[in-house]
Amino acid sequence: MNEVTTDAEEFTGAIESTGTDENAVLVSGTDASATVRDAQVSRTSEDSDSGNTSSFYGNAAALLATDGTLYVKDSTITTNSGGGAGAFAYGDGTVYIANTSITTEKGTSGGIHAAGGGTLYAWNLDVATQGGSSAAIRSDRGGGTMVVDGGTYTTDGTGSPAIYSTADIAVHDAVLTANDSEATCIEGLNSIRLFDCDLSGNMPDDNEQNDVLWNVIVYQSMSGDAEDGNGTFEMVGGTLTAKQGGMFYTTNTQSTFILNGVDITYAENSDFFLRCTGNANGRGWGSSGANGADCTFTGIAQEMEGDVIWDRISNLDFYATQSSILTGAVTEDTTYSGGEGEGYCNLTIDETSQWVVTGDSTLTNLHCAGTITDADGNTVSVIGTDGTVYVEGTSQYTVTVDNYSEDVDLSGASEADSWDSYAVEQPAELT
Repeated sequence: MNEVTTDAEEFTGAIESTGTDENAVLVSGTDASATVRDAQVSRTSEDSDSGNTSSFYGNAAALLATDGTLYVKDSTITTNSGGGAGAFAYGDGTVYIANTSITTEKGTSGGIHAAGGGTLYAWNLDVATQGGSSAAIRSDRGGGTMVVDGGTYTTDGTGSPAIYSTADIAVHDAVLTANDSEATCIEGLNSIRLFDCDLSGNMPDDNEQNDVLWNVIVYQSMSGDAEDGNGTFEMVGGTLTAKQGGMFYTTNTQSTFILNGVDITYAENSDFFLRCTGNANGRGWGSSGANGADCTFTGIAQEMEGDVIWDRISNLDFYATQSSILTGAVTEDTTYSGGEGEGYCNLTIDETSQWVVTGDSTLTNLHCAGTITDADGNTVSVIGTDGTVYVEGTSQYTVTVDNYSEDVDLSGASEADSWDSYAVEQPAELT
């Protein structure tokens, strides 16, 4: 193992590491830095002695910075041991990595990884992982910051989304593909923000612990890996594809979703656009009957297809703004709530947007300054739970609400961010 604790060192050519739980290059000094340039980095050993130490601290990663700074450019990184991440930033360590390919073959082996507050910046990487629990862009306990610009990120293992977030992660102009997993996961008080990316997932239907299939999930697992709080998924531009199941699922947490002009492709077996409910606790996600979600969902100039599902142990505020179209039904599910609780579903449609109703719907408060019709253009009836007829339509479908208003308040809606707020220039060491 090459450990840099003081000053600066440069590594080129073949760099090999064969010791269990060691790193090919480790930067561990406050003022230390290492540059890996035009190198072929290889990690081959027995599997890591502990999956947690690999995930939380970077044991067995090919390249690791726990303090100081690590620069990587124009290189290849390969690992074939369990726990063997490609490039890892932990604690006070910072990694800058550009124009590099990373291949990991075993489980718990993310492509690029941050944990314990580490910081990682990446440009134009080609990342491929094959093992389980090996997200191409991965974070773990203690979180951190990851900013990724360009590149291709592909996973082929189960439980290996393209991005797994217990950190704050921003990605621009990248192709992100999970071939045997959901596309992304966010746990607790963390975020994924995507700008002009192509994201796709393919969640397998082979786990009895899963209540449903999803493509993007914001949740709290209760494992201790993520602090409780609001998880954010934001996507501006680009494409989003689900090859299995529903699109968005949130449970046992607070969550914010923002979609702005995303081109979405839905799975043939999709049974929801958004599901905001409790869960059966098969995975230990909260206490049954009290593990719903508190969600704000904002569509901005966004076409959205599929049902919105909610329950009485969850709170959902859904906004359709700036010429958005929601095509689907809004339905209450009683599977995990028993129909009990004080939860709600509020839907707000601004004057430029519309809801195309595809089935009888039930929600709490409906605020609509836009239009509500069925697919044939017929006006949909809006009826109060007390029998009040707010809108008498000609459609076969009825929307049942506690309250209806044509006054719209968008103060709770989210605004889209800009990539410029997250972009980082490559340091001189990489140019």
